[in-house]
Amino acid sequence: MSVQLERHYFNVSEFSRMGEVGIFSEDDRVELIEGEIVKMSSIGSRHAACVDRTNKLLNRLAGQMVIIRVQNPIVLDEYSEPQPDITLLRTKADFYAQAHPTPADILLVVEVADSTVESDRKVKVPLYARAGIPQTLVVNLPADLDRELRRACRRRVPEDTTCRTR
Repeated sequence: MSVQLERHYFNVSEFSRMGEVGIFSEDDRVELIEGEIVKMSSIGSRHAACVDRTNKLLNRLAGQMVIIRVQNPIVLDEYSEPQPDITLLRTKADFYAQAHPTPADILLVVEVADSTVESDRKVKVPLYARAGIPQTLVVNLPADLDRELRRACRRRVPEDTTCRTR
């Protein structure tokens, strides 16, 4: 005999309200993925260094033409508010002070994965694609980081631009 459990899925408004009233502390690393509150993995030194390195590269290449956000929320739909490692956004005068960016604002999402490669590829990449995000990059830390960044960089940078990751 199988047991059917009823789940309650939260929407972005409910999730935001939980943060406002203190259900989540400042130190809680959680995001809303398809209505479920998901604990994010801790950020190790390799992960942080990769995010910083990628941020520096993207700022050098496109910093004046876009807004580059690091580990801040984006709203994909009524039930998903993930926090990608890096998001390239269309410029906006208020820097999205009135509301988190939505798919129409997003040019690129970068997820840096150390222990989350499989879930990033099987859950987040399809989620971003369904939302209409034009480009998603998963940097697989256990793999060759330089190779991943150079390949991504070559796809988006003019031939005469040098792309370095170190």
